[in-house]
Amino acid sequence: MADADVIPIGSGGRPGRGSGRRTTPSAAARALAGDAGRAKKSRNRASDASTDRPGAEGDPGVEAPATEERPAEAPFDFAGLERAVRSLFGEDGERRVAEWLAFLRRRLTGDYELDEFGYDRDLSDQVLLPLLRPMVEKWFRVEVRGIENIPTDGSALIVANHSGTMPLDGLVTQVVVADHTGRPLRTLAADLVFQTPFVGELSRKGGATLANNDDAERLLRQGNLVGVWPEGFKGLGKPFAERYKLQRFGRGGFVSAAMRTGVPIVPCSIVGAEEIYPLVGNIASLARLLGVPYIPITPFFPLLGPLGLIPLPSKWLIEFGEPIRTDEFPEGAADDPMLVFNVTDQVRETIQQTLYTLLMQRRSVFF
Repeated sequence: MADADVIPIGSGGRPGRGSGRRTTPSAAARALAGDAGRAKKSRNRASDASTDRPGAEGDPGVEAPATEERPAEAPFDFAGLERAVRSLFGEDGERRVAEWLAFLRRRLTGDYELDEFGYDRDLSDQVLLPLLRPMVEKWFRVEVRGIENIPTDGSALIVANHSGTMPLDGLVTQVVVADHTGRPLRTLAADLVFQTPFVGELSRKGGATLANNDDAERLLRQGNLVGVWPEGFKGLGKPFAERYKLQRFGRGGFVSAAMRTGVPIVPCSIVGAEEIYPLVGNIASLARLLGVPYIPITPFFPLLGPLGLIPLPSKWLIEFGEPIRTDEFPEGAADDPMLVFNVTDQVRETIQQTLYTLLMQRRSVFF
């Protein structure tokens, strides 16, 4: 047998049919490559051409063209945040946010003060009153009259009728006085308020103190506006059938406090509170067991449970009457029971007559 032919690797193959020792791909191979092959050739030609152009990489005489830079990430959208704040809090939203942040800083650092009665004006102005304000402006739509009768400085005793099953009229009056005069109203509250967990502490921080002559006189001597509701629980818990009929004003302790300090008494008449929780009954036995004045029964409570605690959106009218001066009484007048009784009756009658007038002017209970 003849020795086998050795075909070097990479050669064109054995001579014979179909072997022409080609160094380029056949037509069939080019067809199989298709567009991918043509694209590769185009890139190769473009690369070769770029090395021949002036300014190409490797030409020290000409600066290479700058490569395309990726766009930098957009900074934080402060303009969008500002628009969001304004849409949420109104045009003065930035100021409100700044005040709120400053309030938080003061709370965290302890940079705030309580007076001798426990009043926290910073908390009241920044948290408590703003929480109540939508109820006053949107829910009850309170209309205020005679605000000019409240002195812009110095002390005054504001005396109002009490009603509504729950003491919301006191909270509403606080907001109204603060918003229209820029001065806080320090309220006198019953013992039960301060015996109630959480409520008592919050009431003190909001400006309330115990309804007694000593505290009332101290507040008045310090130049405060002081609010009192002499009917007490008798006014709050009276049946709906007796609405807007004032109960007895106690023994006139508020009048003697005003006389001793020589401050004016400003009668305040409130229409609208009687309808927020129409009282149609009282669970007296349960009230005695719990040690509270009454357990109310309204058309919605306790029938609807917690939903029955939502007050009805009655229309409120509040009018502050002309001040009754006490600085003209002789010394020792506060110790004269008959004089104190007469002034007390004068305040009560002024409020009662104003209530009748407001009721005639109110178009309806809810509008």
